[in-house]
Amino acid sequence: MPYGIMIVEDEETLAKNIKRYLEKNDYEVRVAGDYKDAVKEFVAFSPDLVLLDYQLPGRSGIEVLKAIREHDRQVKVIMMTAHGSIEIAVEAMKAGAYDYLNKPLILSELKVLIDKALGQERLEGALSYFHERQAAQGTLEGILGSSTAIETLRQKVRQILKAESSLSDQLPPAVLITGETGTGKELVARALHFDGPRRDEPFVELNCAAIPEQLIEAELFGYERGAFTDAKGRKMGLAEAAHGGTLFLDEIGELALPVQAKLLKLLEDRTIRRLGSVRDRQVNLRIVAATNRTLEQLVNRGDFRSDLYFRLRTITLTLPPLRDRQDDILFLARHFLELHGRRYRRDGLCFAKDAERALLRHDWPGNVRELRNIMEQAVLLSTDNTIEAAQLALAPGLSLDGGGAALDLSSRLLPESGLNLEDLERALVEQALERTNWNVTRAAKLLGLTRDTLRYRIDKYGLRSS
Repeated sequence: MPYGIMIVEDEETLAKNIKRYLEKNDYEVRVAGDYKDAVKEFVAFSPDLVLLDYQLPGRSGIEVLKAIREHDRQVKVIMMTAHGSIEIAVEAMKAGAYDYLNKPLILSELKVLIDKALGQERLEGALSYFHERQAAQGTLEGILGSSTAIETLRQKVRQILKAESSLSDQLPPAVLITGETGTGKELVARALHFDGPRRDEPFVELNCAAIPEQLIEAELFGYERGAFTDAKGRKMGLAEAAHGGTLFLDEIGELALPVQAKLLKLLEDRTIRRLGSVRDRQVNLRIVAATNRTLEQLVNRGDFRSDLYFRLRTITLTLPPLRDRQDDILFLARHFLELHGRRYRRDGLCFAKDAERALLRHDWPGNVRELRNIMEQAVLLSTDNTIEAAQLALAPGLSLDGGGAALDLSSRLLPESGLNLEDLERALVEQALERTNWNVTRAAKLLGLTRDTLRYRIDKYGLRSS
């Protein structure tokens, strides 16, 4: 579809020439000659851009611009004038003009400016769309479930948001979100932002485990040209980009110690310094961090700064694993089954009784993320509307991969008082790690766990390689 442009110009010959030129370049064009026609045509046509003459009969172009802004705050307006001066330019920009041109016009230059303005509008529209989509997906209503644990979590988030709304100009405290992988830590971080007073500002996310250690400082704090070999230009860091909004640091436990020191300064002073710069920059942001690791153990090992830990945990939210939310398992399973059913045009899907029993028996090491993925696979591979237990790709919680000798506890002494599940779990984890010479990836595969889940259990039991 072509872009629509409205020309507001009382010189008919000039208006016809501009119209003819723009139509040859695939724009849809309409013309108005005075204030009344301009306002009427704007409402009827809803153009993407307005070319507006400063001198019009009766009422000036500035008055037309103000009337346009009452209808549309976003449309780009380019002012045209035969009496170019700094005062006119300043007046036009203050009234909301995107730019201005002096007459006589050079049509090729006019087209370059129009293309630039419409390109910016397209970018702004895309950013607005993605921000609105993020907001719709990141609210408290998106934290699904009715179990006591989830209701308690939602109530805590509401309390935090209520307290934050009364802070006025003061910066809110940092929030640390803990929990196993797949429990929904990012969803809670988004709810803290999009349900709070900063909802209209940026939500910037950085996964500290996804970026190499030598690059994460530049990504987080930015750099100046020449700061290092490949720094051929200036780059704003994510902390600076989050100004006014929220910076979400996922997998904070993976952050290198040198970067932790700079993050501590950001938390304490709300200032950042780009690599290669000599000037500190003030930033206004709220910091939310998340981890599936036990930070206390990392602090004790010297892998995480204690002062940073205490600054981050001003407010701590702990997300329950799915296995502790028995009341929510079938509700979430049906929700994801319906969600993926609509996505793949498979309406009317339901579970057989044996499938429901299997879902309730499963340990869910990957939590809600694992459940969602299993439901997607079930929708894709099901041959009729009833999902049977055999169609659920439930990975055994503790099983051997590859057909080797099974893990056993024959050499482990059980307590006389009876079975202790934590002792059994610890013994199995130790046995798998010993068998694989502490190769965490292979041990996780041996146990039928994800690597993150195994690392969580290693931290939980304080296991160390001998």
